[in-house]
Amino acid sequence: MKQTHLTQTRFSNLELSDSILRSLNEAGFKYCSPIQDKALPLLLRDKDIAGQAQTGTGKTATFLLATFQYILNDGQSEPEEPADDDDYEGLDKPATLPPVAAPLKKSQNPRAIVLAPTRELAIQIHKDAVLLSKHLGLQFALVYGGTDYEKQRERIKANVDIIIGTPGRIIDFYKQKVFSLDHVKVTVMDEADRMFDLGFIKDIRYLLNRMPPPDQRLNMLFSATLSYKVTELAYEHMNNPVLIRIESEEVTSKAIAQSAFCPANEQKLPLLIGILNHYQPLRSIIFVNTKRCAELLDDTLNANGYKTAALSGDVPQEKRQRLLNDFQENRITLLIATDVAARGLHIADVSHVFNYDLPQDVEDYVHRIGRTARFGASGEAISFACEQYAYSMPDIESYIGQKIPVKAITKELLADIVIPERKKRDPSPNGKRPSRGNKPYRPKNTP
Repeated sequence: MKQTHLTQTRFSNLELSDSILRSLNEAGFKYCSPIQDKALPLLLRDKDIAGQAQTGTGKTATFLLATFQYILNDGQSEPEEPADDDDYEGLDKPATLPPVAAPLKKSQNPRAIVLAPTRELAIQIHKDAVLLSKHLGLQFALVYGGTDYEKQRERIKANVDIIIGTPGRIIDFYKQKVFSLDHVKVTVMDEADRMFDLGFIKDIRYLLNRMPPPDQRLNMLFSATLSYKVTELAYEHMNNPVLIRIESEEVTSKAIAQSAFCPANEQKLPLLIGILNHYQPLRSIIFVNTKRCAELLDDTLNANGYKTAALSGDVPQEKRQRLLNDFQENRITLLIATDVAARGLHIADVSHVFNYDLPQDVEDYVHRIGRTARFGASGEAISFACEQYAYSMPDIESYIGQKIPVKAITKELLADIVIPERKKRDPSPNGKRPSRGNKPYRPKNTP
């Protein structure tokens, strides 16, 4: 992985405990990203933060490390393991460390709540939390809707320190008095703008209003965009937060090579498969605007030799996780998704993102292409400005502050494709009825 995205600030130079540094070292983290470099020194001095940074730049580690250290300083955690000099291999051992927290009586009430807009993001945060707290003895509860209701309920009833989850299921358990919010010391709102988009704002306020006052907690809000409504939420429920913006002049990462094609509707399928044949990407995400388009595109790509899966909002949770695991482990090379997957997916080595349909919301464009070029890697985003959705392009370019280069559609890029048998009854994903049967198909307007 490239290291140009990191600063020269070492984690070992921050006021982090011995056990946290051990976990960071074992996970291979030595230097801070820009958001970590700016936010952590303030958070470790108990300053509230509202942070904006591009996706994949280390926001999750930022709020997790600050949460862990605040809980340790609060003096209610288990004693930390003593460190050997070998634990600092590759790190500068700090001259002084925060005092080891004395063990106090455990409470059945969580001391930190991490709110995420989607199940996938909650699962990823939990995975990172377990990795970075390896030597801390903290207990987590992962809570989200759609599955494992009783299992999650029993987990929360145990001695958990931190609840990570989506607002609805957390409120459900709270109303049943499974846990109390009276002793919450840290609150985190991740992807806050997405929580607005998904209608969670009332749920968030419900929870925040039942916690101790903001000046008695450490509060963190992170988002890819800090809109007016998100900033208003920060000032309403946080204690005079410091606003931190990383590369605010650039909405999208320089590491993402953006380009576009302007196909006729009936050229979209041959063009997509032609580009896939040309690039042969190992792991890519194709975004569409509707569930029906996702399903039809899934059928067509599979008929043309590609291992794909379609992910939309009504796919059951267990199946969603199975599809994502297959994608991460390369059993599936192409993930076709509606915007339900535009946030919360932290999948390494996604080389290409395709906007088969241009999004109708400009912020969704940023979140979609942010699935590639994560944490220092490079990637490519290719968009189709077709007849149906081309009107979105000027707004997108205005929002990201740059023109997206348009490439010519050459004859070589328009592939001969196979239309699956079921398409006899269904129109194609681009809105026009294709030829019938498992026969090669070429659009009428071929150069």
